[in-house]
Amino acid sequence: MTDDKGTNQTAAFLFVYVTVLLDALSLGIVFPVLPNLMTEFASAPAFSAPHVVGLFGTVWGLMQLLFSPVQSVLSDHFGRRPLLLISNISLGLGYILMASAPGFHWLLAGRAICGMSSASISTAFAYRSDVLPVERRTDGFGVLGVAMAAGTLFGPALGALLGSDDLRLPFWIAAGLSLANGIFGFLVLPESLARQQRAPFSWQRANPYGSLRFLVQRPEVRGLAMVNFLNNFSSLALPNIGALYMLYRYDWSGRMVGFAMAGIALSLMVVQGGLIGPAVKRFGERATLLIGLSCGAVAFAVFALAGSGAIFLAAIPLLAFRGFASPASLAFMSRRVPPAEQGLLQGAHSTLLGVSSLLAPAVLTHIFSVSTEGQLHFPGATFTLAALILTLALLIAWRTTRPGNQSC
Repeated sequence: MTDDKGTNQTAAFLFVYVTVLLDALSLGIVFPVLPNLMTEFASAPAFSAPHVVGLFGTVWGLMQLLFSPVQSVLSDHFGRRPLLLISNISLGLGYILMASAPGFHWLLAGRAICGMSSASISTAFAYRSDVLPVERRTDGFGVLGVAMAAGTLFGPALGALLGSDDLRLPFWIAAGLSLANGIFGFLVLPESLARQQRAPFSWQRANPYGSLRFLVQRPEVRGLAMVNFLNNFSSLALPNIGALYMLYRYDWSGRMVGFAMAGIALSLMVVQGGLIGPAVKRFGERATLLIGLSCGAVAFAVFALAGSGAIFLAAIPLLAFRGFASPASLAFMSRRVPPAEQGLLQGAHSTLLGVSSLLAPAVLTHIFSVSTEGQLHFPGATFTLAALILTLALLIAWRTTRPGNQSC
């Protein structure tokens, strides 16, 4: 009986892990093929490649911002299971629309559906909060962080590798995976939130303002919420302009870009999947958080200044240690919130990330466009900004997590 229970728990976690992976995959899978795909549409707007990428990134971020709190509050009321299953199916349908889109506006509509569906990342993290004891949440969030990192960076890698043969093939593959995972979850996923722990539905909480207000009114979590906002904003530099940067500065092929992005994803997976647990045990959550932010800042600075592809590639292992930051800060935050509000916390956190995902694509792609097409020729300007933002996050994290400071 114990073996069966353990097998069921493993299958359920595998479903949750793949859900987060596919949700994060939806962020960047379109970017490598988007400039070429636009040439197929006679009515497509005449934007430059960076601005088209920025538009599609902004639409995805807007859907995250609007629907993360809705999904999270619904999951606090109805349970995690139905929200996770529905999100997988709708994500698959969004990919199908993108794969078969006859024109620009249909492609953008599919992108919006994918962004709305992938807002279930917050529900997946709440699921892990439900089933894990407090002392194991850093490891649990770290493993889901592996899925987020892998999806965020494998998305552009998958788009670059598969799209080199067929521009629409990446969407068909992602659609099949999403629908298959939804069916798998229907068979194996139990509910994690007991009925007595569920909260009544409230529209005051199921909107970005109410969700962010939850963080603002909690001094014990708002400092780290700002750290996560800055960390996520900077991390979006790679999925949004990484492929464009490598193509422009190093004249790499699409396949080489795909392999580089896959290497970044794999290195992050190794750190978050195998090293974060031992790091927390040896150094503690605070030091692990600070190490992650520091390594990320230095790595982005190297990316900005790397005059050759070899130097860029050499900085990838250093960037991987940025993966320490998010799980450690989330574990700090989850310990300060009761079980009935774990979904609300994760939703508020996802809303904050949605704000950064809404703002970052337009800002980062515009900076890349100006720094490569204008009089100021500094292709690494975007990564320089990412390094500075992470440095600010490091200072805030150092201050708010000091022993005895209650405003963290």
